[in-house]
Amino acid sequence: MNWLQRNWDARAALNFMLGGAGAGLLVFSALSSNTLAVLVGLALIAAGLAAVWLEIGRKLRAIHVFFNPFTSWMTRESFAALALFPVALLYPPLAALLAAGFLYCQARILHAAKGIPAWRARETVPLVVSTGLAEGAGIALWFSAGNVLVGLFALAVLARLVAWHRHPLAPNKALAWSSTAVALALVFLMPPLGGLAALAAGWWLKFALVTRASFNQGFSLPQLPVRGSR
Repeated sequence: MNWLQRNWDARAALNFMLGGAGAGLLVFSALSSNTLAVLVGLALIAAGLAAVWLEIGRKLRAIHVFFNPFTSWMTRESFAALALFPVALLYPPLAALLAAGFLYCQARILHAAKGIPAWRARETVPLVVSTGLAEGAGIALWFSAGNVLVGLFALAVLARLVAWHRHPLAPNKALAWSSTAVALALVFLMPPLGGLAALAAGWWLKFALVTRASFNQGFSLPQLPVRGSR
């Protein structure tokens, strides 16, 4: 029997929503080295990590996240975040690589949850990565709306559409098409509003994926153990 998982709630979803958008923003901030955009990206990542920290029952146990770098994508995400903050302030172009790594770690965190079909699907990784990039490019349009960034934004939104459409269990695929059409139409007229449309759709998708589409498959026993006779 399937049931909706309750271990990760809206606070966990906020880590993917805010952190993914912040990482995507840092990727595109490398194009302009806009200091304010870099600070906003870091603030979003910090807020996302703080939200998921609030979900922990015993807060001091958060330090345990650093103990399993060889087996845990959550540990790798944490190390990427630790490296990202000083590097982003000192050398934004290198921060773009670390931000992309942070975003990839987030995607792999969901993919590693093998008991939840909507997360373990191989299409989850490109969906989460492309969504973070589309969100980040959308926020970047509020700081700069040059032709190069507008073109990259359009590519990111289209890549998210493909990933969203191909994911077998992604929620509300009608929204994928409508939000893409709205974002692309607005970005050539009022770029910041096009970016806002992409951001809103991406955040809704991540929230729904983490809190509403996260049905646990449960387990099966193809052969029951038989107690030996005496």
